[in-house]
Amino acid sequence: MVDPSAKVERSKDQWREQLSPEQFQVAREGGTERAFTGIYWNHKGKGTYQCVCCGADLFNSDTKFDSGTGWPSFWDGAAGDAITTHRDVTHGMVRTEIRCARCDAHLGHVFEDGPTPTGLRYCVNSASLTFKDNN
Repeated sequence: MVDPSAKVERSKDQWREQLSPEQFQVAREGGTERAFTGIYWNHKGKGTYQCVCCGADLFNSDTKFDSGTGWPSFWDGAAGDAITTHRDVTHGMVRTEIRCARCDAHLGHVFEDGPTPTGLRYCVNSASLTFKDNN
């Protein structure tokens, strides 16, 4: 497991070298992949979803659910301090952006229309994630 308190900072050029063009556009520039196109939107594996940039544990498969939106959705994060939230007023909307607390990668947004027990829906871009299988 990656130490969530060990901040990761790199230049844009260093991130570009590490990530694919889509991963860079989403995770480092706040982009969004098209619905129903990401590798994890319909993924059923058991394990941990990690940050594509720094490897921090972000979500557990036990909290993943089918929201019908076309993006991976979770009702909770892997740890209370793994994800930060920020007010997002882009595109004429007011939303709550979620980022990796360790490296500040853009993950997606969180909404208050999820299932119990939290009532939250963390709507995440597959391009911001990698998956570590429990097997």
